[in-house]
Amino acid sequence: MSSAPVVVWFRLDLRLQDNPALNAALQRGVPIIPVYIHDEQADVKWKEGAATRCWLHYSLKALDESLREKGSELVIFQGDSLKALRALIDKTKATTVFWNRRYEPEIIKRDSGIKTELNKNGIEAKSFNGSLLHEPHTVANKSGLPFQVFTPFWKHCLTLEKEAPTQSNLKSLTAAAGIPKGVKLDLLGLLPKLGWDKLFYSKWQPGEAGAHVRLKRFLKQAASEYTDQRNIPSHEGTSGLSPHLHFGEISPRQIWKACLDLKAGDFSSLSRGVQVYLSEVGWREFAYHLLFHFPQIPTQALRADFNRFPWKQDAKGLKAWQKGNTGYPIVDAGMRELWTTGWMHNRVRMIAGSFLVKDLLIDWREGASWFWDTLVDADLASNTMGWQWVSGCGADAAPYFRIFNPILQGMKFDTEGEYVRKWVPELSKLPNEFLHEPWNAPSEVLERAGIKLGRDYPKPIVNHGEARDAALAALKTIKKD
Repeated sequence: MSSAPVVVWFRLDLRLQDNPALNAALQRGVPIIPVYIHDEQADVKWKEGAATRCWLHYSLKALDESLREKGSELVIFQGDSLKALRALIDKTKATTVFWNRRYEPEIIKRDSGIKTELNKNGIEAKSFNGSLLHEPHTVANKSGLPFQVFTPFWKHCLTLEKEAPTQSNLKSLTAAAGIPKGVKLDLLGLLPKLGWDKLFYSKWQPGEAGAHVRLKRFLKQAASEYTDQRNIPSHEGTSGLSPHLHFGEISPRQIWKACLDLKAGDFSSLSRGVQVYLSEVGWREFAYHLLFHFPQIPTQALRADFNRFPWKQDAKGLKAWQKGNTGYPIVDAGMRELWTTGWMHNRVRMIAGSFLVKDLLIDWREGASWFWDTLVDADLASNTMGWQWVSGCGADAAPYFRIFNPILQGMKFDTEGEYVRKWVPELSKLPNEFLHEPWNAPSEVLERAGIKLGRDYPKPIVNHGEARDAALAALKTIKKD
């Protein structure tokens, strides 16, 4: 067997354990060259947003530190991926390149071309599944077609065998000779110039270690009550693992195993909360299933009739929504949480999303674009599916006529107002009775709370009842006669 080194090309799989590409390289028993290539032209339409670039910086830093503990280091290149790999192969005489697959349409096309070119030159190029329980091309309905409804999709997935996470006895890594110097991480310019990243340190710990700390805490403290607590934005009732999953700092197989280990590997014996949580991992799988089979959906509605929907051009309304100044406290709290931490509670994502597309009649793609830039877990598959779901134009969609009432949603899921008071502090002195509809508070109540609407907190930018009627009227215009 050749003693030539193996290149392990890291992408959205920034971990050492349960990394199939790395594990395959370790089995060769030869030096390994860990490389990351920052190729901004790979999918020029979907470059990382500002928040994910920030997370990426710290995730790469954590991966490099882990590799250095093993006697290696992460080599970083910038520019065209194929050119960088060729240059690395020329310098090191490597004959093998391993990587874990990605499923974004442009990345699939790019990777296929790279594999073909490397093979032409006698280089063994192999890819592996490192990010999904079941790859999209392996899951189909009884007619052999892709699923478009989640429940039958997930029921089918539960019947399929799950691969166990790969465990590597990774005590040390042998460094290859002749590795060219890459670029320093700081030179990639991933961190925001205004220092926004300082605001999320208390919430996040990017990297593989941080992912496992978060998983263990969730399984110990919140998983069993997940069914109910996941909808309360003031509580830590969710796992918060979405950014770690996006960057591959933890794999769904590791999460699956950790959950099943709670009950000796038996899914049916798990608590209802843990089963529901694993179904949320299933929603992520479903998102990639949809993106793979319907690659047009990041820019086009899956339900073609919605491409005729009469969306409004409302720059003022869009800006008020983005900045958390709509006058609806639960919406504004969510948008401010997003801006401050790079994350928003999922229940509030649905409320805020519904408000944009149904109260303001602004195109769902505007919302998807804002989330893409501001979420640390911005993921093309999940972000697209979420926005098409709330807009009623995608697979398994909530029908468009299901319009969230932001007042009632606030009262139901933030009953004591903890969430709103945290993110909209100007309303903190309002009694619960009026917290989610401050415009209905008597003038003396507003005065005691130190609030003048329109000065300290905005008046509602739309009337929800009237907006609901307008949304339903707009829906009628795209229905077939």
